[in-house]
Amino acid sequence: MSASTSDVKVLGSAKSPFVIRVEIALKLKSIEYEFIEENNYKDQKSELLLQSNPIHKKIPVFFHSNKPISESLIIVQYIDETWPDAPSILPSDPYDRATARFWATYIDNNFFPIFRELKEERGDDKAKRAILDKIIEGLSVLENAFVECSKGKSFFGGDTIGYVDISLGCILGWLKVISIITTVNLLDQGTTPRLVQWSQKFCAHEAVKAVLPETQKLLKLIT
Repeated sequence: MSASTSDVKVLGSAKSPFVIRVEIALKLKSIEYEFIEENNYKDQKSELLLQSNPIHKKIPVFFHSNKPISESLIIVQYIDETWPDAPSILPSDPYDRATARFWATYIDNNFFPIFRELKEERGDDKAKRAILDKIIEGLSVLENAFVECSKGKSFFGGDTIGYVDISLGCILGWLKVISIITTVNLLDQGTTPRLVQWSQKFCAHEAVKAVLPETQKLLKLIT
């Protein structure tokens, strides 16, 4: 099913992992869309953002036929359901679909908050190292999740990029940046070999290459 650019719009920032989720889903489905840049600073949020997402006032906001939808994982599910043509993002099997939703929720509720801790930490190196250790521990959990979800194939979604791939893969650019700045290799062949292989294949996919920010560009934002 096709859609014209005027029907589909994304309000967000190109560096936001949550916005990247939405863009990857659209690229996978070959859906054309208009991207509307939003600076998202607390005191500079646009009227469009405040009106279209009055509860959370956060990006991304997805517009389909002028109807706004918020929250990145909800948007990805909406895209998959609205444009059901292959490739499917969520598994067709009910158990596999529930499992994918579980791990996506884990990523948002248990893994991503650690990155916010690191961003907000202004203390000594010991405190930052403790946070990095929690990120490494979370990646170890996701290494095991990959084994469960992939069933021996290339992606969490099996042969193709799926819901969990999009949920986690959106932050790979920032993982690389953190590894460079801290000199701590977060994705390591010795401890998370499957995630290392997965990340390489994920980043090489055409739908991902089109939207995942370059590491050097992200570095410039924080250095």
